[in-house]
Parts: sequence; structure tokens; C-alpha cells
Amino acid sequence: MVLNIRRILYKYAKCLIITVLTIFFAQILISINYFPSIHENKFLRRSSHNSLHLNNLAEVSARRINPGISDDEDLSPRNQQNKAVLRKEELDFIPICEVKSREAISAIHRAKSQFCKQLIVNKTCLIQDGNFYPQELNNYCKLNAKIFGRHIGCYSDEKKLRLLSSFYGNYANLNSPLYCLDICVQAGFPYAGVQYGTECFCGEESPPETSKIPDKSCDMKCPGDISQVCGGYFTMNVYETGLHKFIPQTPEIKTQDGKSIRIVFLLTLNGRALRQVYRLINTLYRKNHYFYIHIDKRQDYLHRKLSSLEKQFPNIRLAPVRFSTIWGGASLLKMLLNCMKDFIDLGWEWDYVINLSESDFPIKSLEELENFLSANKGLNFVKSHGREVQRFIKKQGLDKTFLECETHMWRIGERKLPRGITIDGGSDWVALSPDFVSYIIEGKQDLLKGLEIIFEHTLLPAESFFHTVLRNSKFCNTYVDNNLHVTNWKRKLGCKCQYKHVVDWCGCSPNDFRTEDWAKIQNTLNRQLFFARKFEPIINQEIITRVEQFIGVNDHYLINNLEAYWQSIYDTNDLTASTDDTVLSHAGSIIRQNSKILATEGCDIKSGEILEIHLYKYADVYKGNLILHKAVLNNGLNVVIETWYKPKHHLELNFNSPIVDYIKTFRVGSDYDQKEMIFRNFGGILGPFSDPVLLYQFSSHKQSGNLTVLWLDPAGMLADVNIISRDENNLTNFIKPNIRHPLLPGVWKVGLFEQTTLVAVTKFLITPLEYFSGKEVSHQEVGLIHSGSHNSYRNLTNIKPLKFVPAKEESLLLEEVSNSNIKRIGNDLREWIDILNIEFYSILGSCINDSKNTHESEKVLCGNYHFNPCAVTEWSSLSPDPKGTIGKLDIHTGRLKRV
Repeated sequence: MVLNIRRILYKYAKCLIITVLTIFFAQILISINYFPSIHENKFLRRSSHNSLHLNNLAEVSARRINPGISDDEDLSPRNQQNKAVLRKEELDFIPICEVKSREAISAIHRAKSQFCKQLIVNKTCLIQDGNFYPQELNNYCKLNAKIFGRHIGCYSDEKKLRLLSSFYGNYANLNSPLYCLDICVQAGFPYAGVQYGTECFCGEESPPETSKIPDKSCDMKCPGDISQVCGGYFTMNVYETGLHKFIPQTPEIKTQDGKSIRIVFLLTLNGRALRQVYRLINTLYRKNHYFYIHIDKRQDYLHRKLSSLEKQFPNIRLAPVRFSTIWGGASLLKMLLNCMKDFIDLGWEWDYVINLSESDFPIKSLEELENFLSANKGLNFVKSHGREVQRFIKKQGLDKTFLECETHMWRIGERKLPRGITIDGGSDWVALSPDFVSYIIEGKQDLLKGLEIIFEHTLLPAESFFHTVLRNSKFCNTYVDNNLHVTNWKRKLGCKCQYKHVVDWCGCSPNDFRTEDWAKIQNTLNRQLFFARKFEPIINQEIITRVEQFIGVNDHYLINNLEAYWQSIYDTNDLTASTDDTVLSHAGSIIRQNSKILATEGCDIKSGEILEIHLYKYADVYKGNLILHKAVLNNGLNVVIETWYKPKHHLELNFNSPIVDYIKTFRVGSDYDQKEMIFRNFGGILGPFSDPVLLYQFSSHKQSGNLTVLWLDPAGMLADVNIISRDENNLTNFIKPNIRHPLLPGVWKVGLFEQTTLVAVTKFLITPLEYFSGKEVSHQEVGLIHSGSHNSYRNLTNIKPLKFVPAKEESLLLEEVSNSNIKRIGNDLREWIDILNIEFYSILGSCINDSKNTHESEKVLCGNYHFNPCAVTEWSSLSPDPKGTIGKLDIHTGRLKRV
């Protein structure tokens, strides 16, 4: 008996020990997974004089790179708990109320100017008073005798076959017939139903009379209003919302002779893609259509170049009032409405307005568009979101208040949308009739006045305003769910919060079409789609050429420079931009370098003003930059010279490393586009106030683990450390180092390590500035601009990777040289800039533009060097480019004729 008891106790003790050990090891595994810095950096634990030390690295780095999230302040409620008190000492005014919204307080502290801070405070206080937004608006889309809130009975419901199947929501504390009715009206459904106390249903079809049961079968109280009944167990109280079943109009498929149709192409332009704008206008131009062009207020170059079109063509006008618009900003809708008012005041007679950007391009002939619109006059073309309305409202942030100032959309709190109206939205690209546009511009009804207040404080207002007005106005029966566009959505690439520097929200943006997307355009052949977006020749021009061939616009075999593309980077007549100092300092050095090359040929030139700088691509491959500048030859001849140059590559690989073959890209640049995965600063021209980004790309492999990235400044000091988690989900990504401005000028190095083994090194140049604010730097300025920010580096002195961080003696020498360079000024400064640029850029050629030389094909002799005229030099920005040059009007056909 005793023996059996002992056996039983032993058995249980053994089980208990096994259980305890299992829990112990499980906790260790959990700790490893939740504290990856310890596990992931275990290869750094070895300690030696020339190795990386884990403890040091953990102290100074200990953070995983997450490029999809910006560095903006986290607005989550959890993060706001300790930031809900307004720090009034930061304000130079007395708030008119106690600001309660955590989001508003966050926005006030992040805003830079006192003007913007006060604007946010004042607006928040008005909203807190409860009288800012309209609580209810009238819906004028009444097509039948349904009455809002009329109870039509209690009905028996089934789990597998719902009476109202269009929407379902469960509101444990809020549900009531009125609450559910408001939701169903907001979503545009004719019927609302409450069930089981907390459940709300919406539907398009009236429930069958066979399901009707006595009212007493619906007997559960509503949590939002205990005086009301909200159905029961699979029983539903059903109400009318006052709306009819919404069915968008189906446009006519048959075509008519479109000769009588007149279209206003409302072009809203941004950027510097002048030649693509010309290409778009050339494709759409007919003398019976109009072009109203709004150019962003900050785009001086584009406005200056396009201003001449008003004199050349009577049906082209540039907007006299220009707005500075931002992605998602309220200014976008203001700009569109102001433009529409302007061309109505011009007295133009038109049948449709279609808004387009420089990134749009037609995918069918203009004649097909004319015929289609001619057959469907009076209809309004918008594209709806195509998803559940409540989900759309949350995703779009329509239930939030936004305020635009400092070229930023600040989120300042929650809001409740007005009762009585249907909310709709989707795309901000539309085709609208003159009657509907006039109705909006006049804006006399309470509906329009109320919506104006709402959408002035709405993120992406142009994506919802026209849809919502249509759905709630007398024009609701003209709604067509089609904006005539196909959009190249690649949401995994386009939804990476890339706009958080301008909005307090995560937004999405479509990708540019490339040749691999050609099938998407071909598939529109038999669909009522006439435009596509986005197109950027700086990304891919071949797809645009294919589209032109597809719609029969041009005889492409006759076009010179068909595969070439030029885009302006700098123009001497531009309003000064902060980036110009870097570009001009760099370009001046390239010109001096070219002058030295020409001098070896006996051609001594005196360089003058830089006129323009272009980016040059051929067959969608970046070929370098072109600098157009004035010069005087040694014979006294005044000419304009264009110099072609391109950057060198600086990647060194350790072929003894077992992972070196997996490295496809490892380089530094700026203006990185997450969506297109390219550096928009093609030439890699970086200065002390640039934001360098490391782009890495690995080929697919089975090995996992971490890699370490070290940033070394020109003085030999470690500026930052980053960790790359190497796995199949992180093969292509980017790293933005945590280094403050100004960056130390000179040659920077970035090293990639696997444990202590150096795998790859890339170098990049931070160009010293010869100019500051457009003028030559002074002694006082140069000390501040070129001193770097090494005092703000984190303590990385104990990290000593083998053969990367210089030894103490070498480091002291580099520091001494750097300190000496900081003091350079005048010719001494220019010499330093030139030495650096020679290492990073190569001169490829020069051409000449001599206004006195009447024979464009004749070469110009300078010493022993023969300059080719730029007009016959294929790479020159001055060579003919028919596809990117505005044509002349053929008075017989109404088409723009090539020059």
C-alpha cells in the first residue's frame, strides 16, 4: 500500500517537474520573441578590440527600422494619455476656451507658427461649443412618398436569409430606431431595422408581407432609448428612411456625332514636367474645346512657361488666382470650385468639365470621348468608393475634423456628420454637366451651405464633395458611377503612409503606369473608360508612347527624339528655392571641371550665368544631367554651352562574404519615393541640408538574421547605427538615418556588416555650399553651414568594426582636415568643391548654341575643340522634341500641327 502511494507521488512529482520546465522554457521563447534586440544581436556578444559590442550597440541603437511609418508624432489614444494638457507657456496668446481634444492639443504643440496654433485653438473652441457644424441637413433627392421614421411593422427574421441584408452593425450602448435610421440614411438605404436590442440593419428592398408578425413579438428595449422597442430574438422592427432605392444611371452605349459637344479640360498642374503637359494638350486639343489651366502657386517655372499659351490660343486660359495645394488638403476643393466659377464667368459655352492633372493621359481617341459624351448630355460622372459606407467614412476620416494651415492638414478631433443626408465619395476625378456645376457655384440652398462648412474641414474633400451633393440634390438621378478613368492601384506600394509629413493620416496614392502594366490599359478597350492615371515620363515614358500608338495620335516613326526625355531641375528665372543653393554649388563645379577639360584642347572659355539644368533620360534609362550656361570663347564670341555629365557609382563589395551575391542594391540618395521605389534626385546631388536615405535590395534567399548598417562621416566619426532584419518580407527597403542638419560636407561612407564581417561599402557626397540663399556664402555663414552636427551624434565611440572606423591616429588627422575645410571661403572653397565633384561625377560632352551662327549644322571651332551645335546634338535639351513641344493650330482640321 505504502509502495503504491510512493509510486503515485513519484509519478505526480515527475509530471510537476516536467510541467514547470515546460513553462520555464516557454517563457524564455516568449521573451526572445518579444525582446528581439537581445536575440537578434547575439552575434555581437563577442568582445574584442576590433569587434562590435552588443551592450554598446543595444544602448545606442536598440531600434528596428520601420520605414513605412513616418517620424511624425503618434496620435493614438494610448500615446496621448500623457499629452492631454495644453502647455500654455508655448503660446503667445490666451486660448478662448479650455481645449479638451487630445488630437487638437497634439496639433497645437506640433504646429510651428503662433498663427497656426491660434487658428487650431479657435476652431476647436467653436466646435466644442456645439454650434459649428450643422446637426441636420435637408435631402432634396425625393422621388417617392416614403417618410422618414415611419414604422412599417414587426417582422420575423432568419439567420441565413436576412430581411435587410445591405448593412449590419451592433451598438451595445447606442442603438435605437432613430440611431439606426441615421446610419441607414447616411448609407443611402430605403429601410432600417432594429433587432435583439443592439442590432441595426439596413436594406434596399421592403420586407415581404409574409414575414410580418404582431407588433408584440418585438419586445426588447433599446439601449440608446429605453422608451423605444428594438425588435427581439430574430424579430425586427422595420422603418422607412424616406429615401428611394438608389440606382446609378447607365450611360448610353451607342455613340452620336460628337461635333456639337464642347468640353472644358480643367488642368490642375504641379511639378516641372512641362514637356508632358505639352504632350497632353497636343493629344486633346481641338478648337471647339476649352483648356482652363490652374498651376500651383509654388510652381513658378511651369506657370511662366505656359503663360504664352493664352496669347497663342483663344480657347486656353490660365487661372488668375492660384492656390498652394497639398495632398488631401481642403485647398484642393477650394481651387476646383474657384476654377469652375472663373470659367463660368468667362461666358464659355460648354457641355462638360473634366478635371485632369499632368499625370493623366487619354487612352481612347478624342473623337470617341466626344461621341460618348454627346450621347449622354446632362449626366454627371463620378466614381463611388464601392464599399460599405460606414467603413468608407472611417477609412476616409470623414468623422474627423481637419484644419489646413502651414501646408499641413492637422487632425483636431472627432465630429458627427449631420443627420438627413447620404454620404458618398470615392475619386476626385469627375466629368460634370454645366447645370450641376452652376448649381454648386451658386450655392443658395441650405444643403450646399452646410456641406461647404463640412468639407472645408475634411481630409480629401474633393473625393467626397461632388458625390455627396449629387446624392442629396435634385441632380441625384443624373449620377453615373464612372469617372471615365482607370487608375493604376497597387495598394501594397501606394498605401505606406507616405503623406504623413503633410497630413495627420495614412493615405493611399496610385502608382505610375509602366510597360508591365500595359495589359490594364488594353483591357479598357471595350469599357467606357477614356483616361488613365498615373503617367510620369520621368518614371516610364515608353508606356505613354504605346498609348499614343494605341489611340492613333501620332505617326511615331516620324518623331525625332521619340525615346528621349528632358525635365527641368533648375531655371535661372525661378523664384529662389532652398534646394537651389546645393544645385548651383554643384553645377558651378561641373562647369569649372568642364572648362579645365576644354583648356587641354586649347579652348579657354570664361563661364557665365547658369541658365537651366535638365535631367536627361533615354529609353527610360537615366543618362545624366545637362547644364545650360552662358560663356565667352577665347575669340570673344558670346555663346551658350550645354554640358552633359553623370554620377559615378561607388559600391565596393567583399566577395569573400558568403552573402555578397544576394546584394542587388546598396546606395544612398535623397527624395526617395516609397511608392515607385526610386530616388527622384536622380543625380544624387546632396548638400548639408539634404535628407539622405539608404536604399537596399537583396535577392531572395533562405538565410535569415540581422545585418548592421554603420554611417561614417567625413571626419571618421560614426554618425548612426541601424539594424536590418533579413527575411523574405524585407528584401527591398530603405533606411533614413537619425542625423541632424547640417550634415558635414565631404565624402560619407555607409558600411553593411554581417556580424563582424564587412559585406559592402557605398560612398556618397555631401557637397559644400558655395551659395546660401542665392548669394555667395560669407565667413560667418560658412562656419555654421559646414560645421556639421557631430555634437548631436549618439555615443558610438566603443563600436570599432574592423577596417571601417579609422584608428585613433587616422581619426585625429581626418578631424583636423575637416576642421580646416570648414573655414574655406572664395576660391579656396571652390577648389575643395571641385576636388570632391571630380571623384563623384564624369563629364560626357558639350555642345554650343551660337545665336549668330545661322547654320545650325555647322560646328564651332574653339582652339582645337570642335563644338557641335546643340540643335543637332541628340542629347541636348535644345534639340528638336516634337512630342514635348506645343504645336501650331491647323485652321482646316482644328488640330495642333507639329512645328
